[in-house]
Parts: sequence; C-alpha cells; structure tokens
Amino acid sequence: MAGVLAGLFAAPAYAGQDYGKLDAEIDRLMAAGKIQGVGVAVIDNGKVAHVVAKGERNAKGEPLQIDTIMYAASLSKAVFSYYVMMLVDEGKLNLDKPISAYLPQRLPEYKSYADLADDPRWQAITPRMLMTHSAGFPNFRWLNPDEKLDIKLTPGTRYAYSGEGINLMQFVIEQGLGLKVGEEMRRRLFQPLGMTRSSMIWRDDFAGNLADGQHEDGKWEPHDERSSVKAAGSLDTTIADMAKLAAAMASGWGLSPKAKAEWLKPSLRIVGAHEFPPFGSGENPDNARVGLAAGIGVVTFQGAQGRAFMKGGHNEITDNILVCVEKARRCVVILTNNEVGQRIFPPLVQAAIGETGMPWAWEYTRVLPIAR
Repeated sequence: MAGVLAGLFAAPAYAGQDYGKLDAEIDRLMAAGKIQGVGVAVIDNGKVAHVVAKGERNAKGEPLQIDTIMYAASLSKAVFSYYVMMLVDEGKLNLDKPISAYLPQRLPEYKSYADLADDPRWQAITPRMLMTHSAGFPNFRWLNPDEKLDIKLTPGTRYAYSGEGINLMQFVIEQGLGLKVGEEMRRRLFQPLGMTRSSMIWRDDFAGNLADGQHEDGKWEPHDERSSVKAAGSLDTTIADMAKLAAAMASGWGLSPKAKAEWLKPSLRIVGAHEFPPFGSGENPDNARVGLAAGIGVVTFQGAQGRAFMKGGHNEITDNILVCVEKARRCVVILTNNEVGQRIFPPLVQAAIGETGMPWAWEYTRVLPIAR
C-alpha cells in the first residue's frame, strides 16, 4: 500500500506544462476576477503534479495556504460517491436494488421521511437514482413552500439535482448497513490517503488555519462549523488534501477496474439546459452532442481530450470545481473562498490541463463576466 500511495503523490510535471506560468496566470485571473483566495491542484497521469494556494483566507488578510481548511461544499458528493463505489465493489450495496431492501423499516416509518407516507413511488427508488440525482426529490425540502419532502418526478426518469437524494443514500447506508458514513470515509479514504486535514464534521483543530468566505459584494462571513455529517455537503478539507483525493480518483485507487468504470459510466442522459433550477431549465440539444450524463455522484461528458468527469461545489461564500480527463488521468481542483470563483474557472481549467470541453453553460445558470 505504501508504494502505491507514494506513486500517487509523486510530482512530475507533464510534458510542456510550466507551473511557473500557471502560477502567474492564477495571479492574473484572481486580480481580474476579484477573487480573494484560491487553491489549485493539478493531477497528471494519476499523480499530484502541482499544488498552490494564493491570496487571503479572511478579512484580516491572513494568507491562504495549501493546508488551510476550506469548505468543499458539494464536492462532498463526489467524495461520498467514491466511498459508495467501494461498498458496491465489495458487494455490500447494489446500485439497482430498491433501497427498501436495505432498510429494516419502511422509509415513511422513519420520522425524517414521514412526508412520503402517501406516495408509494419511494418504493421504486434505488441507490443509482439517488446518486444520479434522478429520484425526483427537490434539492432540499426546505426549498418547498411547506418545507416538506415530496417526489416531484417519477423516480429514474430525469436528472434533477438533489442534496436530499444524496443524504438519503447516507441514511440507507447508516440504517441499512450499520455503517457511520463520516467515520467510514475517514477510515477508508482520508486516513489511507494521508488527508490529515479533512473531515465530514467540524474538528476543533481546524480553527487555527481556517478560511472564511466572501460574498460577491466583498463582505466576509465566518466559516460554518458543521456539527453533523451530511454526505451532500459537510466536507471540510484543504487543497493539499483534495490533490491527494483527485489523484486517487484519477488512478482508480481503492476500486476494481469494474467499479471505477461503473462509477463513471453514463448512467442517465442529462437533457436540462442548466443544472439549476432542477425542475425548470428547459432542454438543450447540445447536451447530447457532448454526451452529457450523470455518473455516480459526478457528471460525465465527451470533450477535446476524450471522456471527462466533473463536480462543482457552491454556496453563498464558496465556489469550487473538480474537472478530470479520464484517459490521461489528468485533473484540476480549484477551491475558492468566494461566491463568484466561477468567474475564473474556464480560463484557469484550460491553463491547468488544456481544453476539456467542460459544459460551463450547463453548470452555471447565472452568467457571470469571465475573467480574461
């Protein structure tokens, strides 16, 4: 195992890449996009090639470092999906078996899911539907006027982004398999990969080197100390740790070739013009041209370098992106502590790993001025 991990973390620059020029481009884009703090990791051939952090982590102007704790937001979903595929690989979880088969009680008998008592469609939901955002749930129940959970689409028919679905997958694992997801992800991913400053729940030792977040108007907001594990978005991490994880994902560490292929297989075609809003974005025929589809916890597409996969993570004070080219095992991870980090993502991804064909217009509904 030690030899495998050493290979993951070696740092050769791939042919033609000048990381000094990349760092200078990051500086330029940060200034042009008015982004205070950025962490960037580049993976090539399944190995960490470059990790850098720039800018400020808080209103005091303290420097953002590669071991500064940053909020992963929905990148948590991609990390969780990799753990889910470990369970699939071991035969503990079947992606196409109804979740009712795993739960000791009917889903509506649990207090958190009592709202579904009068809708039998929950019985058709499978892990694959939950992990491909096709169970028909809203993103979160509190977005509904009555704040109750409902099923808006026939399960399995259409991609509609849902943190509720990802959190239900966590619930099934914990209630049905008796596994504590936060502890299991630490044991099976974070510890063996040397991700010493990553956790699905707040740790007090994070406080000494922590990134606050910045709104588009420049106002700073303190980092949220998340008190419970949420597979949909509770991960705290660093750019150095995310570099290790991206290298593992690119190389298929910890998964059989069959399980990795299943993770990235286009399980469900995506037809919506934008990822948000989940139920009202119309359709875009260009999606079919790039093979836009849901994998397990990630989105896949065909681009200039072949098939690629991606996952974003956003909230009011955070904007992150992971983009990987499958065949070249090349990735870039970008973490920002700013609401509008996406301003610099397209040119920065291209500068780091080349043109990928990333469907930016689908990922981001709100069109922001792109830093040039």
